[in-house]
Amino acid sequence: MAIIGGGISGLTTAFYLEQERRRGAPVQFVLFEAEPRFGGVIRTERVDGCVIEAGPDSFLSAKPWARELCDDLRLSSQLIGSRDTHRRTHILLRGKLEPLPDGMQFMSPTKPGPIVTSRLFSTRAKLRMLREYLAPPEPLAPDEDQSVADFVSRHFGPEMVERVADPLLAGIYGGDAARLSARATLPTFLDSESRYRSLIRGALAAKSAHKRGTTPAPLFTSMRDGMQRMVDAIVRQLPRETLRCSQPVDPLQLRDGVWRLTSREEAAEFEQVVLALPAHTAAKLLSRVPDASRLIEILWEFSYTSAVTVALKYRSNELRLPPGFGFLVPRSEGKRIMACTFVHNKFENRVPEGVSLLRVFLGGARDENATELSDSEIVEIVRRELREILNVTAEPELSRVFKWKNAMAQYEVEHALRVARMEMHVQRFPGLHLTGNAYQGIGIPDCVRLGRSATDAIMRRMRAQRASS
Repeated sequence: MAIIGGGISGLTTAFYLEQERRRGAPVQFVLFEAEPRFGGVIRTERVDGCVIEAGPDSFLSAKPWARELCDDLRLSSQLIGSRDTHRRTHILLRGKLEPLPDGMQFMSPTKPGPIVTSRLFSTRAKLRMLREYLAPPEPLAPDEDQSVADFVSRHFGPEMVERVADPLLAGIYGGDAARLSARATLPTFLDSESRYRSLIRGALAAKSAHKRGTTPAPLFTSMRDGMQRMVDAIVRQLPRETLRCSQPVDPLQLRDGVWRLTSREEAAEFEQVVLALPAHTAAKLLSRVPDASRLIEILWEFSYTSAVTVALKYRSNELRLPPGFGFLVPRSEGKRIMACTFVHNKFENRVPEGVSLLRVFLGGARDENATELSDSEIVEIVRRELREILNVTAEPELSRVFKWKNAMAQYEVEHALRVARMEMHVQRFPGLHLTGNAYQGIGIPDCVRLGRSATDAIMRRMRAQRASS
């Protein structure tokens, strides 16, 4: 079989297929990657003692699949948790950074005291939170979806959308809360709504359950020397003859149930093909497949935004930063910066002693053209806005700019319905598997889960074919 796409989803599929081969399964596969390196958006640079992440810097600890992969790679000793004693997020409001009140679980408050004294919310918004607890709205029907903005506003009003939900979702998805699907991006909150009606009641119940259980894990988990370590460990486990870097693939052909694949250096036939790619790239590769027009149309319905990350290194004594992991910027503030992470606070051993590392995010749905700017223009914008927000006047000792064009999948309203329609049409093409961050989860754990699911689907088909022959 062929795996096309060497990001974390494709790498995971290849890794678990290799495990099946080592256990004796008659598995043969080739992994194709158009770029000169594997890993997709996972990329780490180590410069002047700093661990600089070009893409994701960690994964959510609560989702087990990435940690399980690390266990299988024998990387468990290299995992580190976020320094949650330092975990505090600030929101830019009228040009000043205000801390997100203690006890906030996304947009659900669990402690009344910090809410009462917070300057982040107006009195009207605070009263709306009280109403949500005492007289919550009717829950969505099981088959109903709505935008994150409408969902949050229905519970807490528009101020919570503007000051919390939209900037948080911009930081995670690079998206617009008015377009993102509540059912696809906030499933735990919809479950809480269906069980308790009040999201605050649901958050309090979850908090109480945690108190009765073990000590909660850190919110984020990373690799001691950067997320690239996961990618490198997988690649080392794969036979050299299975790897094809810098080999973009031409549109596929399907004849008599056999997939024909052509790249610059080879042509081969495969019984099964995994497209571990952005949806639009997958659509292009299927453009010559007979009767695939409807599937291609659906794949083009999935949308993406672009992102820019900027790393800036300073001497710590040159900065006066608030405590915490960083800050978020609502679109109403009129800045191009969406968010900023204080890397030196979030994880240990990311920088040398006396060094501060800031990681700034631009682009997303609010600034689609950010990737078109030159690196120098981007650094100039970031430095100007950091001066306005944090009064940072020092010259950075190091700056690195990373551009990710059309890399952030947007789970817009009715996303789950689009995925269901896509899966229905994929079933018409035996041996075709689609995976990646466009469909059922954007984070590393979900990509690992989906990559492993692709391996399971491949093995089921192989066993079914052997049983019927």
